[in-house]
Amino acid sequence: MTEAGAGAGERPLRVALLSYRSKPHCGGQGVYLRHLSRELVDLGHSVDILSGQPYPELDRDEIALSKIPSLDLYRDEDPFRTPAREEFRDWVDVLEFAHMRTGGFPEPLTFSIRVLRELRRRRREFDVAHDNQVLGLGNLGITRLGLPLVTSIHHPISVDRQIELDAAEDWKAKLGKRRWYGFVTMQSQVARRIGTVLTVSESSKIDIVRDFKVDPRDIEILPLGVDTSVFHPRGPLTERVPGRIVAMASADAPIKGVDVLLRAVAKLATERDVHVVVVSRPTKDGPTERLVKELALGDRVRFVSGISDDELGDLLASAEIAVVPSRYEGFSLPAVEHMASGTPLVASRAGALPEVVGDAGILVEPGDVEELAAVLRRLHDSPEERARWSEAGLARVRERFAWRAVAQATVAHYREAITQHEYLRKAARK
Repeated sequence: MTEAGAGAGERPLRVALLSYRSKPHCGGQGVYLRHLSRELVDLGHSVDILSGQPYPELDRDEIALSKIPSLDLYRDEDPFRTPAREEFRDWVDVLEFAHMRTGGFPEPLTFSIRVLRELRRRRREFDVAHDNQVLGLGNLGITRLGLPLVTSIHHPISVDRQIELDAAEDWKAKLGKRRWYGFVTMQSQVARRIGTVLTVSESSKIDIVRDFKVDPRDIEILPLGVDTSVFHPRGPLTERVPGRIVAMASADAPIKGVDVLLRAVAKLATERDVHVVVVSRPTKDGPTERLVKELALGDRVRFVSGISDDELGDLLASAEIAVVPSRYEGFSLPAVEHMASGTPLVASRAGALPEVVGDAGILVEPGDVEELAAVLRRLHDSPEERARWSEAGLARVRERFAWRAVAQATVAHYREAITQHEYLRKAARK
């Protein structure tokens, strides 16, 4: 394959990338779309992202963004809002609102219906569609339009559901969580019927087979990459902000383990001059803000959000220690971004994290506050050990994680899906 992405006899592809929400920074789906789309167009292919809110940030003018608006019921500034009457356009909007008001999360289903309607109108504009973990019932209609489909599942949301159920305080909370995650049943049914699935790790493959009952022969592993133009060391490790610990994680999601990190920092702060910066926006008066007050962390913790890429890269490269305290990860782009920044990494021994981090970071038991605090104390006290882990992380990123390679491998899967679709179409005519 040439640098342009198409060898002799291989024409550039017209790709429809589908994503029901594409949050630019903390949401893995939006990060994936942004970097994959950039590399695809750099390889010579045309890309149109069909997305609901929040819309992605894109790195190339050549990338088209077709907005497939929802009612945006979960916007940060007004979650679970009641839309004005004039905002309702059709029956799909009514379905979305009714689903939300009865405790469910409607976006995968309603986006899939809307995007199917859009693709039916624009079928001839694309060679292949790539679903970014929507897995809605509307997806089953895409191939019936004559459009080959490739599907990415970063990890099955059934794992998130189980962790939140385990964390629920009483039967009412459990009932609410079961209703919220009702869409997972739909996703598992769709996953078994849409052909080849791309996932990001062996751990995620095992979980998809176990929870979604997808045939393992239909799952291909394709790790993600990192943007080293953003995430890279800014200077010597000795010039980092003393005592700074950094994490990128959804603050109020139990699966991300921010509560474990805060408790560990609270222990360490009684004897060391440390502070933590969390890239996230916690819910006002929500569980994370309450925990910060309970632990009396005060100015030992700071939450940041809405920052630019360069500001994010600067922040990660300013810390002495990075932590990914998750109780589960299907891949963890933040782990790779921390390593690319040359920041010594401590991560949970959970999900795909051991697979991603390898021997380039320190692994701790998920949820173990005492072990995490002990490791943070040891790293804080040892510049020499921090330097060793910094070099190990940088070496692993250079060796394994590049977005260009991810895009090239993804294009190969596109071409395979197109070939398979054509074969089945011709066979059906005989």
